[in-house]
Order: sequence, then structure tokens, then C-alpha cells
Amino acid sequence: MGTTLTGIGYYLPPKVLTNFDLEKMVDTSDDWITTRTGIKERRIADNENVTQMAYMASLEALESANIQPEDIDLIILATLTPELKFPSTACLLQAKLGAKRAYAFDISAACSGFIYGLELADAYIKSGKAKKILLVGAERLSEIVNWQDRSTCVLFGDGAGAVIISEGDGEVLSSKMLSDGELWEILYAPKCGYINMKGKELFKLAVRSMEEVCRYVLESAGISIEDVSIMIPHQANIRIMEALAEKLGMPKEKVYSNIHKYGNTSAASIPIAMYEAYKEGKLRRGDIVMLTAMGGGLTWGAMLLRF
Repeated sequence: MGTTLTGIGYYLPPKVLTNFDLEKMVDTSDDWITTRTGIKERRIADNENVTQMAYMASLEALESANIQPEDIDLIILATLTPELKFPSTACLLQAKLGAKRAYAFDISAACSGFIYGLELADAYIKSGKAKKILLVGAERLSEIVNWQDRSTCVLFGDGAGAVIISEGDGEVLSSKMLSDGELWEILYAPKCGYINMKGKELFKLAVRSMEEVCRYVLESAGISIEDVSIMIPHQANIRIMEALAEKLGMPKEKVYSNIHKYGNTSAASIPIAMYEAYKEGKLRRGDIVMLTAMGGGLTWGAMLLRF
């Protein structure tokens, strides 16, 4: 039996912040933001905290998988905006769901958090230590954005995505996760401060590093880029995604993007994109999907799986 995503869900706050709204807040324009990032709007949490967004996404994922919270063995929650210093947001989610059998923990790998969590979940399933896992990516990035910094405030949004991972007919074909803490100053947030980013350096590093890990997982699995049904990259910047696709020889129509609607939601980015690709019929059972991300820390990785 392989590792299979048996359920999927998401939650997006109803409040929308458009580029035109940002024009009234900082020295920027819709054209400037759209041209450089591909983002037109993003969702901003109002009354929702991270736990509540994770909870709503999890409920949909559980319903999608047709299981109950008490069926879950393990909860992994990827976030860089935890609810509290401790306990973990995963533990708060466990209590809110009533998933009394599950043990729970957070992981902090920034924008790579979801695929880091997916690799962990795959290992737990293959080892037999867990049979049903709830993996969540949830972020409230609006609380660590400096809304006076036009270079960063235009990029980020809030939301959550969740998947149920079980034994099944799916399979993780190959994965590779990497990190390099010496590069931390390119993208970081201090303990009680705002996101800091060196955009030009990050752009070059993101394209290069994701290309390398994508090529690695393809070679490791013995799969050509033509065999990949769809690539779902972390939604950081449309120009990064387009440059990566070009270097890999991946047709643009096979690269899923919803960045124009939600901006960069960090660890929630990939599961939200997977959810929408699935609902739109662009991600189907049996498809070979490539996931890839790079985030602050610095962490990056890629995974090939049979959905």
C-alpha cells in the first residue's frame, strides 16, 4: 500500500484586499504589483485566528475523506505564524476537532512547510506508525507584514489548506528536502517583528534551487518531465513559476497558479492550490503531480507523487 491523499479541504477568509486598496495605503500601483508578482488580490483574516482557519480546512478534508476526527492518528501543522509560543497550534487544533486519539505537533519550514510535512507523513505511513494523518498548512501572514513596506506588504495573504493522508493506491515516487541556514538573511522575520526580504537575491535562489530539486526527484523516480501531469509550485511570484517552468521544459498550461487571487500564503499555498486544481478537474486520481517550494529559513524541496 502506498501513501494516498484521501481528503482535501481549504479555508480562505472572506475579506479581500485588492491592489487598488493597497494603492491607498502605500506608494504602489495595481500595474506595478501585477507586473512584478502576478498578484491582483489576497485574503486577510479579520476575526479568524490560525487555529480557526486550520479547523475549517480540516473539517472539509475530513468530510472529503469520509472519516471522523477520532479516526486520526496524527496531526502535523505547518505554519510560521503559530497561535501561541506554546502549546503548538496543532495541539489547539486537535482539541478543537476532538481528535482525542491523535498526537500533534507543528513544523516550521516557512513556505516549504507543507511538502516537508508531506514527506514526514509519508514516512509515518510507510513505517506503520500512523494510518490516518491530518496535514495542515495554515498562515496568518498579515500579522507579521509591515503595511508601510511596499516591497513586502503586496505579497502576502492568509488562509489554510488541509489533507488527509492514508494508506492507499497513491504513492510518493520521489522527494528531496534541503535547507541552508547560512542564507537566512535573504528572507526572515525577527522574533517579534516583520518580514524582511532581499527580493533580487531570493528570486535567483528560488529558481535555481527549485530547478535543482525538481531535476533530482525526476531522475530519482526515473520519470521525464513529459510524464508529469501537473506541477503545483508554491505560489510566491508568477515570474518565479514561469522561469522555473521554462528551465524544466514544462508547458505553462501544466503549471497550476492561483497567485492572482490569494498572493503568497506560505505553508498554506500548496494545499490551497491542490484543492482548487482538484475541484477544477486539473488534478485527477492517478495523475503524477510535482510539488515544489522554497521559503525563508532557508528551506526548499520537491516531491513527485501519484495522486
